[in-house]
Amino acid sequence: MVLKGTAADEFRRSAVSRPSGRRKQAARSKIPVFALGEFIGKTVRVEQSSCKGEQGIEGRVLDETANTLVLETSRGRKTVPKKGSVFLFVEEGERIPGSIVLCRPEERTKRLAKTYGMR
Repeated sequence: MVLKGTAADEFRRSAVSRPSGRRKQAARSKIPVFALGEFIGKTVRVEQSSCKGEQGIEGRVLDETANTLVLETSRGRKTVPKKGSVFLFVEEGERIPGSIVLCRPEERTKRLAKTYGMR
């Protein structure tokens, strides 16, 4: 299920896919630099989720797969799907739609650079 009108759609509209010149620099600033790196060890809060029971979960990222983040919370480990979720990275103060990082962690940098013109 893909949510329409979510933060992911807004995020995509705000970044021009193949900008040139000055617009290219503006598009680069739309993607937080930390999104290109490792998520393991960062504190994350689930802001929105297609599963209402997962909203508000906060914890430290223990593992990341192509489709999920595993969080260590005060109540144990929780596996949260990336698709349909919006994550707030607490230390960075940035919101990242899960659909933007819906890939294997080792391929994220390459994919985001290609998608958003960060060559």
